[in-house]
Amino acid sequence: MIFAAGRGDRMRPLTDTCPKPLLKVGGKALIEWQIERLARAGFTTIVINHAWLGEQFEAALGDGSRYGVSLRYSAERDALETAGGIAQALPLLEDAGRPEVFVAVAGDVYADFDYSVLRAEGARLAAMDEPGMHLLMVPNPSFHPDGDFVLASDGRLSLEGAPRYTFGSIGVYDTRMFLDIAAGTRRALTPYYRETIALGRATGVLHEGLWENVGTPAQLHALDDALTL
Repeated sequence: MIFAAGRGDRMRPLTDTCPKPLLKVGGKALIEWQIERLARAGFTTIVINHAWLGEQFEAALGDGSRYGVSLRYSAERDALETAGGIAQALPLLEDAGRPEVFVAVAGDVYADFDYSVLRAEGARLAAMDEPGMHLLMVPNPSFHPDGDFVLASDGRLSLEGAPRYTFGSIGVYDTRMFLDIAAGTRRALTPYYRETIALGRATGVLHEGLWENVGTPAQLHALDDALTL
């Protein structure tokens, strides 16, 4: 699943007429970089949620055939935040209501990360009796110097201690975690991170390659320059 429903206020005025994940860097839309990396990693079905100017996603990306994937769209009249967006999309994520483990990424993040390594983590989570999660962590950027969670040498995540890293907006989740959310409910994912970590059911991996949370026009232009050299 690619999260693409946000308004992108810090990117205005660019996002007044174009959803942030459709802004281009290196000659293609941010979300296209994600779709192509997921396709190369062997993922064949991708759900995209959208709200602000959402019709532009379907017009620009189509059914996904040119990327070698099947794209499914989960339309939200108003953005439901991350957990609410997952709950709304459950019929597209699950097969006939059967629980699924899935990869979810932010549509406005760029990362030179190999998504194929998450397939083994997905299989491990699917075999667990209780739902867990696996998160991509990155070195703390200048705009978030204190990080989010502690990543231990064995891959376990915890809430207190050191060293702390920043969640890179890429993770593996279990649909069982979101069955208590009614479709159309607006709900953040942060409480689910904290609860799952506190229960000892969350792991992570550190990615030290290129990663950019593209939040402002200056960041967009800098990434565009880096990708077009």
